[in-house]
Amino acid sequence: MKLKASWKNQLWPLRIMRLWLGGTWIYAGWDKASDPGFLTDGSPTFIGSQLAAYAQNSPIDFLLNRMIEHATQVGIFVMLSEFAVGFATLLWIAPTWAAFGGFLTSLTLWLSSTWNIQPYFLASNSVYTVFWLTYFLFLYGSRRKSNISVDRRGFIRISSIAGLTVAAVGLGRLFPKSAAATVSATPQNIIEDSSLSIGETFNFTSKSGSPAVLFKSKTGVYAYSAVCTHEGCTVQYNSASKNLQCGCHGAVFDPESDGNALSGPTNKPLPKIKVAVEGAWIVEV
Repeated sequence: MKLKASWKNQLWPLRIMRLWLGGTWIYAGWDKASDPGFLTDGSPTFIGSQLAAYAQNSPIDFLLNRMIEHATQVGIFVMLSEFAVGFATLLWIAPTWAAFGGFLTSLTLWLSSTWNIQPYFLASNSVYTVFWLTYFLFLYGSRRKSNISVDRRGFIRISSIAGLTVAAVGLGRLFPKSAAATVSATPQNIIEDSSLSIGETFNFTSKSGSPAVLFKSKTGVYAYSAVCTHEGCTVQYNSASKNLQCGCHGAVFDPESDGNALSGPTNKPLPKIKVAVEGAWIVEV
């Protein structure tokens, strides 16, 4: 009855906002839970690769780089949080704090994945940040007391969110997307060939969304993923040693020897990225 009353007593504009935000967060959790590559290292949609790509241009890169070291755990937390916030919003269970959780999620995504989108209003995360903040402030200002109860009924309501969240994740893993995300076959321009001299490197974002580094030598061009094969941190080129180095745990890779690991806590080479010169451009193919 409390659930029915919560919908009945809300103004229509708030009902629409609540339905959209709650439903969208459940869908976001499902999208991750049903993606076989989201928690799989090496996949184009791996959460670690996404974090590494975001960290290149984000104002909270220091935080994202720390998350990369625990990418799988971060991915699980994000997935569970999105389901929990969505279900709690729709079912009116601790709705004020669910709205605050939605605001924090949107703000983090805005500062990481869409901060550099111009003009800013094209970034959906900025809109969701404002929506969730508005909804939270309305609920916080309207409440008479804390809605988090520790009695038997309150415990059951909170536990139901945990149960629904775990069940939704389980269903997503049981019913994965019919096809894994594929990388576009269309060549992507990286940089004009004349802009890069022999012996120079260029950092870019690959078609899969992960950071990458391009090399130009006398014999041609080649590129590697800049995602360390140990814990997913972003490697950087050291012009003095002519190696790619990971600042997190000290892994070193040789770009002149197929990206093989020279030292550090990994033996796996950096994945190659297919590049070529087409006309005036160096492209990813």
